[in-house]
Amino acid sequence: MQHRATTPPPEVVEANVRAALAEDVGEGDVTAELVERGTCARAVVVSRSSGVFCGAPWVVETFRQVDPGVRVDRIAEDGARLSPDETVMEFSGAARSLLTAERTILNFAQLLSGTATRASAYAQAVAGTKAEVLDTRKTIPGLRAAQKYAAAVGGIRNHRAGLFDAYLIKENHIAAAGGIAVAVRRARSARPDLVVEVEVEDLDQLDEALVAAPDIVLLDNFSRGQIREAVRRNASRVKIEVSGGIHLADAASIARLGVDYISVGDITKHVEPLDLSMRFG
Repeated sequence: MQHRATTPPPEVVEANVRAALAEDVGEGDVTAELVERGTCARAVVVSRSSGVFCGAPWVVETFRQVDPGVRVDRIAEDGARLSPDETVMEFSGAARSLLTAERTILNFAQLLSGTATRASAYAQAVAGTKAEVLDTRKTIPGLRAAQKYAAAVGGIRNHRAGLFDAYLIKENHIAAAGGIAVAVRRARSARPDLVVEVEVEDLDQLDEALVAAPDIVLLDNFSRGQIREAVRRNASRVKIEVSGGIHLADAASIARLGVDYISVGDITKHVEPLDLSMRFG
């Protein structure tokens, strides 16, 4: 699991932007063509609300693909805390290019800033406990790396990136493999370098999982009382993660139960984009 925010590889950012421009610009920005070619302008992006900024690499890459001649005069650092009416970005260059790039840069910056802001709220909620908040794979298709980066910028830890970099043995895996012990043993044998996590749905399954000794046991939709009992039975043998319908108001009380991780789909699935506005000036 990764905690430090590491920008996705340049080819990932480039592909994100290329796909966004392809669906938005298509064969050309017909409205921008109403502006006489050669007209220059300056544009500023202002935050209309408080939050955590994220998305600078995608903004810069958007202008690189639209028009490398546009100058990024100012852009907030990812992780910067914004206040209402604060200037976040400033650009200068061909007016047509600024107009064509506007929606794409705002879409990336608003989505990723909203994700980082939500993640920051969760990180603050569990501050002072040993628990860490994790994101999930419940991301916008095609933008997982971007949203997971934004979540880390906001101060939480990334869970697995996909189906390839860690084991998460769930109910159907257990049934198909022939039990928790069998599944864990096969995972250890096949890829001893990967983290092995087992999801359990009740305390009996927890006991079975603890015997199998994975790295992490995930308590799925446990009540507060069941979580407390699971922590007691575990006695720090493995890491304990909880998930299932957890929202910001729940995070602090769950963290105080002694769990190690709280995984939350809400951070990347129910994102409220940060309100940013671009104006020529």
